[in-house]
This record gives sequence, C-alpha cells and structure tokens, in this order.
Amino acid sequence: MGDVLGRQYLGAFEMLLSPAVRRAFDLGLEPGAVRDRYGRTKIGQRCLLARRLVEAGARFVLVDYGYDPELGNLWDNHNAPVQRHPPICEIVKLPWHLAGTDRACAALLDDLALRGLLGETLVVFLTEFGRTPKINREGGRDHWGTTGSIFFAGGGARGGQVIGATDRQGGEPKGPAYSPGDVAATMYRAMGIDTEAMLYDRLDRPIPLLPEGRAIPGVL
Repeated sequence: MGDVLGRQYLGAFEMLLSPAVRRAFDLGLEPGAVRDRYGRTKIGQRCLLARRLVEAGARFVLVDYGYDPELGNLWDNHNAPVQRHPPICEIVKLPWHLAGTDRACAALLDDLALRGLLGETLVVFLTEFGRTPKINREGGRDHWGTTGSIFFAGGGARGGQVIGATDRQGGEPKGPAYSPGDVAATMYRAMGIDTEAMLYDRLDRPIPLLPEGRAIPGVL
C-alpha cells in the first residue's frame, strides 16, 4: 500500500515540477487575439489556462468559478438586499456572469477541436444545483435542487442532442431523473474506469469507487 501511495505522490510532484506544466501557467505566451476570444475575464482566462494545461499533459483540470473576493457569490443570485445584485435579467448580460461564461466555454471547445484535442478530452460543465424556474419578488432566482443543466462535450460524448426533459416551467423532471452518481458514472465510463471497482484504504478495507449511479444512456 505504501508503494502505491508513493507512486501516486511521485506522479503528482513530477507533474507540478514539469517545465511544460510550468510554462502552461504563463498566459503571456498566448497571442492577444486568442486571449480576446476567450474573453479578458477571470472565467475566460481560466478556460484558456485549462486548454494550456491539457496541452501540457495534465490529465484532470478543474475550472472553478463560483465565489469571488471582488464580486461575491457569482451565481447565488437571490437578489436579496444584502447582495446588491442587479435583477437576474440584467446580471446575466454582464461579462463576468452568464454571457462571459458562455463565451469562454465556447472558445474552449473550439480551441480544443482546432488543436485536435477535443476527441480525447471530455469537457463537462456542471453546477451543484439548479435555480428556481420562477423569478422571485426581488428579481432573482433561489435554490432549486430538483432540476438543473449539465453538458458533455468531446471525449466520446455524442453532441447535438438533448437528454432528459422537464415540465414547461423547467421545474420538475419529466421522465427519467438522473443523479450526481449517474453523472460520475458517465464520466468514469468515458475515461475507461470500472464503476464497479473497489478501492482499499491503508487498513485494506474495501471502499466502492462509486457506491451508486449508472452511466446516463445516450451521452456516450
């Protein structure tokens, strides 16, 4: 067990110390036109960095975009008075909100495809939950765990399709409902990971890799 953990730690350190990975963090090496295409925003430059890390050999990249020290909680748009947000119909147009995120994600997919990397790179856009289908009295949207949106692209995902449906208001699932475990199972299958596999801790106790969930039909 110690040897296995040691190899894992060694692999992580080798990646961090890799000159290629270190260069990947220098966005100044990118042409200005490319940086503009992603958007000169935090989400835009993070997506560009993700592409550079993939090119450098990083096997897993997480682009986090939720809480921000300058802008607060970017997506928790209840529009409560303490949040000082503009109404939801206005905030989504701002370059650091939905409009900028849409631009950055589109540029990432286009760039990966242009460089021949999209076919072997699974891109998953997800959030922790959805938002209420109705705008509240403050002009915002509240927490809504019943439904949400997610997209898969590249890495064996079948594009150009919509899987699953909701009622007319986007409030409740209409037909099969899918869980976070199902999303994880779909990602594992795309990566060739056996979802039935067992992991073992330092005391040799078995731990299921995925306690529950199955790959979502039709995604791959």
